[in-house]
Amino acid sequence: MLYWSIVFLIVALVAGVFGFGGIATTSAGIAQILFILFLVLFVVTLVMRFARGR
Repeated sequence: MLYWSIVFLIVALVAGVFGFGGIATTSAGIAQILFILFLVLFVVTLVMRFARGR
């Protein structure tokens, strides 16, 4: 999921450089959502791992 977030971020940067504002905005939004989802799942996984370890 982090991989796709980085891919959409790169797409947004390239689109922004070439002047495609709509595509850049959409790609940046998708990248942001995927990154937040990645962080949430990462934290949940860490909490579950520590809870199971006891």
